[in-house]
Amino acid sequence: MRYILVFLFIGIFSCQLNAQVPANSSSTDTNTYVITKSNGTEYIGKVLSDDGREVLISTETLGKIYIPKSDIKSIVKVTDRSAIIRGEYYASGPFTTRHAFTTNALPIARGENYAMVNLYGPEVHFAVTDHLNVGIMSTWIASPLALALKYTFPTKYEKLNFSIGTLLGTSGYIANFKGYGGLHFANVTYGDRKNNVTFSAGYGYASSFGTKELIIPGTYTSTNGSFNYSFGTYSPGITKGPIFSLAGIIKVGAKVSFVFDSMLGAFGQTATNNDMGASIWIEPTPPSINGYYQQTVGLTNVNSLKLYTLFLMPGMRFQTKENRAFQISLAGVTFFGPALENWVGLKSFSFPFPMCSWFYKF
Repeated sequence: MRYILVFLFIGIFSCQLNAQVPANSSSTDTNTYVITKSNGTEYIGKVLSDDGREVLISTETLGKIYIPKSDIKSIVKVTDRSAIIRGEYYASGPFTTRHAFTTNALPIARGENYAMVNLYGPEVHFAVTDHLNVGIMSTWIASPLALALKYTFPTKYEKLNFSIGTLLGTSGYIANFKGYGGLHFANVTYGDRKNNVTFSAGYGYASSFGTKELIIPGTYTSTNGSFNYSFGTYSPGITKGPIFSLAGIIKVGAKVSFVFDSMLGAFGQTATNNDMGASIWIEPTPPSINGYYQQTVGLTNVNSLKLYTLFLMPGMRFQTKENRAFQISLAGVTFFGPALENWVGLKSFSFPFPMCSWFYKF
């Protein structure tokens, strides 16, 4: 019995000594961690000990701090020291692949899908593979709809990436699915997820919603006689042309980035007027035996129109949390070209186009 009590005493004493030894010590764990509390406060430092109830960390700015484990939301190991900017941790996330309208050549990492909500509608983008991304874009009335595809080609240079992509759209239930359009593009991006610049070039097109009637058929009178109108049509044709973009992201703080986006498009359209069913009865000079004669009109006009569009979209992105961000862009749009003069009599026309966007990682 005596020996049993001795061994029991030694065991209890040994357990108490082990409990005083930190689970992690600076001599064995040299990693840097980001400790996030439930209220959003972040601490960056080394974990000195973890006794199950509280964690002792050593920070560069505040020294040693005890944090109750019940107050800790997450502990993330920092694998890249460059992600610490001015004493704050920068989480790249999937939002770094997107500007305002355009995208860069960086891929969405698998498991880092995101949704983007704008004032005009939502969109969702997925990482199917490490290089292939798929997205769906729409408005709040679920029409028009667009399918987005992008494939990234990494190079042996870490900061140089290429990608190709396409947008395929339909008018949806608007105009009974008669409208359609697309944009096929290629990107080249230089930089990393914190700071990069992207040049894009593509070709876009959009159809009209079908042939339109010019005048309602019927019989009309004029000073010279009667006008019997059978039919006439106006075919706008497909609006198409090249589109170029220069965009980029510049990190100005651990939680704030300057985002610039732009697009320049040169669009052309061929419109056709067909007046093929008009018959005019005109009083002859000198008068004929019947008093009138008939003239059938068949006329086709083809007009080629040019329109240039320029978008300039500087903005700021605020990523207060790893899984969400907010972006505001003070954009401006300018139209100019012969088509604008033909339509409204102006050489150029500009208007502001502010945008607010919310990003959500899932």
